[in-house]
Amino acid sequence: MTNLTRAHRELYRRSPDERFASLSDLVRHCRVQKAASQDRWELPQYLVPNPRDDNMALKVGTDGEFLMNDWSFSQLCGLAGVSKETVNRVLPETATSIFHDTLPTGSKPLQILTSGDVVRSIHGASYTRLWNTQLLEVVQEFATDFQAPQKAAGGGTGLYAGEQDLFCFLIDPNGWAEIEGEAFAPGFFVWNSEVGKRSVGISTFWFQAVCANHIVWDAVEVVEFSRKHTANVHEALLQIRRTLEQLVEKRDKRRDGFVRVLRQAMQTRLGSDAEEVQKVLAKSGISRTLAARALEIAEQRGAFTIFAVVDALTRLAGELQNAGERLEADQKAVGLLDLVAAGTQ
Repeated sequence: MTNLTRAHRELYRRSPDERFASLSDLVRHCRVQKAASQDRWELPQYLVPNPRDDNMALKVGTDGEFLMNDWSFSQLCGLAGVSKETVNRVLPETATSIFHDTLPTGSKPLQILTSGDVVRSIHGASYTRLWNTQLLEVVQEFATDFQAPQKAAGGGTGLYAGEQDLFCFLIDPNGWAEIEGEAFAPGFFVWNSEVGKRSVGISTFWFQAVCANHIVWDAVEVVEFSRKHTANVHEALLQIRRTLEQLVEKRDKRRDGFVRVLRQAMQTRLGSDAEEVQKVLAKSGISRTLAARALEIAEQRGAFTIFAVVDALTRLAGELQNAGERLEADQKAVGLLDLVAAGTQ
């Protein structure tokens, strides 16, 4: 088992105006935000910074001048190749001169996302936007029984959206299953950024408890998928939909069978010793190195049961850097539970 702290981190970085009481409230906010936003395409040489009072505005071609938020200003600094910290120390007139001398020119237009009189983001032509509403529509359609967890200490709800990104933490309060006195229920995180601050992704899991600080305790079967905002980013919605469908399907089956399978997994040994278990794991496509580390963890619990080995493999998979490798390792680990149904020891 592992403890998940992603929702905990989100809790303490979100201001009150970024919190939403329900999924429907969050969806409404994201729809309003999308309706107020507009993509403008302009060559980089037609982005002209100008001083405005104690600030700096950005003239976008013939569309007029716009203020910048912290994120779009950071992107402008990156485009010019100058230090944001340095520019912030000088007067607006000096900052304007710096950008006039350093902003590039080119034949490929930039994407400038605006909302009202503010620039939300600046991207090259290769960036593909995925709106928060598109992600939340999938969640609403395929996770109908899921809801936000209890309100956290300080008022955090698990449902957040700000200028830069969105994060959503949902659980099924009716999906609990008792396993030898311990309860597990399904939950998931989804996240996205309309302005390129973070990837789009999902993480599903079964957990035992969520504390007042939104730490998810004793999670098993953690499966994660994410994708950057490149040309094929909309394909991520298909994968997220499939991942949610799989979670819901497992939940429905486990309402009757989850307790039986995991109880048997806690009692069924994969082998009498480490060498025998290594052979079983090799047949399941698990590398010798990963298997050896998992067996060290399982052995500390006193037995090479299927549950102990699956739990160890899931924990180790979370340490892998590549998202595709994590997903593959998670799937192979969870696949060992099929040995219970097959009666394999």
